[in-house]
Amino acid sequence: MPKGGNRSYIYTYAHSEDETSLCGMELRCLFGREIPPAIFASEVQVDVSRSPFIKERIDVMYEGDTLPEIYKLTEQVELEGRTFKVIFVKTNDLAPEHKIEYDERRVIEREIGLRIEGEADVNHPELTYGIVTLGGRWYFGTYHKNKATWFRQMKKPRSYSIALSTRVARAAVNMAVPHIAGVKMIDPCCGIGTVMVEALSMGIDIVGRDINPLIAAGARTNIAHFGFESIVTLGDIADIEEHYDVAIVDMPYNLYSRITPEEQFAILTNTRRIADRVVIVAIEAMDEMIHSAGFTIIDRCIAKKGAFSRHLMLCE
Repeated sequence: MPKGGNRSYIYTYAHSEDETSLCGMELRCLFGREIPPAIFASEVQVDVSRSPFIKERIDVMYEGDTLPEIYKLTEQVELEGRTFKVIFVKTNDLAPEHKIEYDERRVIEREIGLRIEGEADVNHPELTYGIVTLGGRWYFGTYHKNKATWFRQMKKPRSYSIALSTRVARAAVNMAVPHIAGVKMIDPCCGIGTVMVEALSMGIDIVGRDINPLIAAGARTNIAHFGFESIVTLGDIADIEEHYDVAIVDMPYNLYSRITPEEQFAILTNTRRIADRVVIVAIEAMDEMIHSAGFTIIDRCIAKKGAFSRHLMLCE
């Protein structure tokens, strides 16, 4: 357990300028509060590879006001015969004049490594530890790096130009389902299954539906391509009788498909009927229509890609 205080995990993250709003909302949903830039402490444990933005997580074992204090504490580390490596986490909240340069970072890693009784292995360690400074204190613990497994899911056998990007879809899933256990999810306008693939890759229980037989077939192909299993049914959202904990609805666009405001409203009212919580994705804010359908918007963001924007609205 951390020495003093009750911080359990240190996270670092990064995003492009276009993704500022999207990343901010994803982290709020995962951690339940507004997150400061680049690095933060939390008592919430999140799988570091879930987010397209989180880079690293340290599970804090020891903390102290000074490096010598940390050095002393790391003498207690027990490896049980396993090899190890120590990484200095570069992301921190130090002022520029206090920045720790490359050579000093290597010295700190070596100093800790010398105090841990066991065999170091910089290339293929069985255990990896991290050391980081935040808020004027030092933290040491087990280090986890984002494996970015979702990169492989960017190349789908079936695709079309207006589908959500993998990063936006993954962030939307995290907004919809911050805590995975026991959640039943549906994507009732699933398109080629981008949201479904991301949810399935996180172990979420999700099914899909689409009114277009060719598109629904594409979703099934994409899901199978990545080795996942789920059900994609064909038909209108109005015909769904089951109830789900959460839904993601990527609204059909007037730009690309002939859909009337009445049809959009029907999708929203049916979503309200079948799910308790929903992330609505649309090319414009739909506040009045969303409220008329019986939802309350509890958080929102805009995902930008060049001149094109999508609004993501979390509703309950």
